[in-house]
Amino acid sequence: MTYSSKLRRGIPVAHSIFGVAQTINSANYAYFAAQEKLRELNRPKAYEIFTEELLRLHRGQGMDLYWRDSLTCPTEEEYIEMISNKTGGLFRLAIKLMQLESEVTSDFLGLVDLLGIIFQIRDDYQNLQSDLYSKNKGFCEDLTEGKFSFLIIHSINSNPDNQQLLNILRQRSEEESVKKYAVEYIRSTGSFAYCQDRLASLLHEAKMMVNILEENVGFSKGIYDILAFLL
Repeated sequence: MTYSSKLRRGIPVAHSIFGVAQTINSANYAYFAAQEKLRELNRPKAYEIFTEELLRLHRGQGMDLYWRDSLTCPTEEEYIEMISNKTGGLFRLAIKLMQLESEVTSDFLGLVDLLGIIFQIRDDYQNLQSDLYSKNKGFCEDLTEGKFSFLIIHSINSNPDNQQLLNILRQRSEEESVKKYAVEYIRSTGSFAYCQDRLASLLHEAKMMVNILEENVGFSKGIYDILAFLL
């Protein structure tokens, strides 16, 4: 609802079927249903983790919406901080709760933070580039939503005097021809190539972290499967 998407994973978004009020109520219910499950852990720290990460998630979401609604283009550093809070929040919530119950002393939070950043930047890239993504969510939906994604931020900041992309975001156009023009402009500023290089660098950093963690916890095929998926 916050981004006016029509599709999610290839199916209509919940509020287009059940209505806004019922969807909000159900989402809020899910929060408290999850919180209730924390009692089974019998650990006060679990409540602290749950609250902290959901607060960070909503702060990140709030910044994302503020930039969109005020047509304010953030810096790359500000965007990374935002997605670390928003996208990384659920990643950290899961790993912190698992570490709370685990006897393993190695800290996986650094790796999880990095995976959250990689996941979001990859998602931003696919939104403007992937045919499968277009089928599941709609063609270049980030442009229609007026969203400042990683590539869009790089493209705008590479030539701040050129207002074309900002004007397209302001319109939130659903016209395919307008969005195709925007994609070609983004390509012309080297933003797709920059994004690929940045992802390669972040994935290399993640692999180095995995190698260090393996010295303490041993080999895990699962984490390599995740990294392969993110390539």
